[in-house]
Amino acid sequence: MNVLVVGSGGREHALAWKLSQSPKVQAVFVAPGNGGTALDPRLENINITDIQALRAWAALEKIALTVVGPEQPLAAGIVDEFRKHGLRVFGPTQAAAQLESSKAFSKAFMKRHGIPTADYETFTDAVAAHAYVDEKGAPIVVKADGLAAGKGVVVAMNLRDAHEAIDFMLSAGPDQNVLGVTHNQGADGVAMPRVVIEEFLQGEEASFIVMCDGKNVATMATSQDHKRLLDGDQGPNTGGMGAYSPAPVVTPEVHARAMREIILPTVKGMEKDGIPFTGFLYAGLMIDAQGKPKTLEFNCRMGDPETQPIMMRLKTDFYDVMMAATSGGLNGVELEWDRRPALGVVMAAHGYPLAPRKGDVVSGLPRLTDDPAVDVMVFHAGTTRQGQDTLTSGGRVLCVTALGSTVKGAQHRAYEAAQGITFDGAQMRKDIGHRAVKP
Repeated sequence: MNVLVVGSGGREHALAWKLSQSPKVQAVFVAPGNGGTALDPRLENINITDIQALRAWAALEKIALTVVGPEQPLAAGIVDEFRKHGLRVFGPTQAAAQLESSKAFSKAFMKRHGIPTADYETFTDAVAAHAYVDEKGAPIVVKADGLAAGKGVVVAMNLRDAHEAIDFMLSAGPDQNVLGVTHNQGADGVAMPRVVIEEFLQGEEASFIVMCDGKNVATMATSQDHKRLLDGDQGPNTGGMGAYSPAPVVTPEVHARAMREIILPTVKGMEKDGIPFTGFLYAGLMIDAQGKPKTLEFNCRMGDPETQPIMMRLKTDFYDVMMAATSGGLNGVELEWDRRPALGVVMAAHGYPLAPRKGDVVSGLPRLTDDPAVDVMVFHAGTTRQGQDTLTSGGRVLCVTALGSTVKGAQHRAYEAAQGITFDGAQMRKDIGHRAVKP
């Protein structure tokens, strides 16, 4: 069977890599892919990004399954387009993808269905937003209502930062899109930006990801990423500087509670609202000192870089799971996991996250192997091929991922592999996994 993976990041490289290991899969195409998927002889890049053109190509090439990686095509309705033409595709519809593409939609949904989350209010008027912040005080969280690649959130520890975030996010005019702020039609027909302001939650974050077929769910391995650019969780927010799986903070009790109070009510609530959810459902959790989880946000796709260590640990034939998920057959599916932890370290470009530089030559990449039991894998994200060279082409360039008998062991192997890879201006945290490493 031929399979298509839509996207160009490290998440898509990892999904394509895992799908290519199935004996039932003849070829895996990646649209548009990156330098890493171009290097792998089991994968083939397709330089098509237009949704209708990609759908036509998939029909022509008799693609048996399409897996959509990033949020932008989901929010643009790629699943609706493929399904309309009888193509099997895994992901949420455009309406269901609002769980991620609109934070206001997501928060209202959680409130309506009793799903634990932070208290919040939604604003289009800056004066009202400023007054709300002054009333509530800091710390407080200001979120752009729209897709922002994981960076449209300001955790304001003081009122000055909160007010600056409001001014910035609500300053977008009708033809702008600052940080992915959603533009809503006002009474006079003029587009209006919108923000969500919510209470600051304390605790430890974890990524809780499941696969949904509209009614049933299959849980992925737990994971935890590192959003801040610098060691010690300092510096600006990023799309993610590294991740590991499993996440010790998600104890069996927390896992059961997250399923009971968050995941299952979400799946049932979406079905009740007439927009059944299919695809990856990612709940970003904040787990307090008592082990009580609250929902920070929903994503409608696998996390990046969480996907990379999760795929390293997955032992079940991923193609079989995907086929079950796209035919309402996830009931009773149990995924098998490597008991060893996996840890991924992101190598980012000079200037990331504000102004990542492109075009630097990447050297020292390890030789590719087709051994599915590989213990170290370099997943590409922001890379491209130019002749015989691999060049940086985005903010997060690589995710060096390794398995180990312990988190400490996986950490050591990942950093050891990363030390051999170089490009000018490379940035890399030195403490990925610090919460799970026993002193």
